[in-house]
Amino acid sequence: MFDQSPYTCRVEWGRRGAREAAERGDIIIIVDVLSFSSTVVSALNFDAVIYPYPPNLDGKEYAQTINAEYILGRAEAAKAGKPTLSPVSFNDEHTNKKYVLTSLNGAFCTWIASKVPALLIGSLLNASSAAAVANQLRLQKNASITVIPCGEMWSNGKEEEDTLRPAIEDYLGAGAILSYLEGEKSPEAEVCKGAFYHAEPKLNELIWDCGSGRELREKGFGADVKHCSQLNTYQTVPFLRNNHFVRFNQ
Repeated sequence: MFDQSPYTCRVEWGRRGAREAAERGDIIIIVDVLSFSSTVVSALNFDAVIYPYPPNLDGKEYAQTINAEYILGRAEAAKAGKPTLSPVSFNDEHTNKKYVLTSLNGAFCTWIASKVPALLIGSLLNASSAAAVANQLRLQKNASITVIPCGEMWSNGKEEEDTLRPAIEDYLGAGAILSYLEGEKSPEAEVCKGAFYHAEPKLNELIWDCGSGRELREKGFGADVKHCSQLNTYQTVPFLRNNHFVRFNQ
């Protein structure tokens, strides 16, 4: 059986990894660099209130029940001048306003793993701060830490195929966080950390030209890619509480 249980710090991919970590009762750090995690971190930096919600459920109806605004797709929201899954769409105008944010990867993984001792959102933007909070919580709760790079989903997959597409931006974001985590790391976590160390000198270049980065740039969202590639720009660490994210106060 696949198992990283002897180690304090682990790395698991996607929804299945999120479920496994939640069932173990681990502290979980969700990493979806392009761009759920980066968007949540950026939004909370401006004190927006974000409710994550899976895309297979009716997010618009949920938003109405909690008196929040449902975040539209990038192109649709950009035309309306509203905040989107694009992290650069948030600013001071959105302070203390409530939003429901769905995504196929980060929001879904958050939803699956919500019943844990602590769930944090990590990205390149807040890697060192997210790790510092996780280190603190690990001692308080006597729990292991699992970092979840969410990956992407293959489109038009056949019935017999796995739909998870590993994404290097999430792997490097997870590696950045692991590089700051204390405690013994699994071999999988060590390799992930090593990938980040190798990539760090050209991090912006790699994410700019990776498959996910090119996909966003071709749709006109190059500013998102540049923003999400920044390392340790924010100290904001989103912490899931009562179905929405709050800033973790150390």
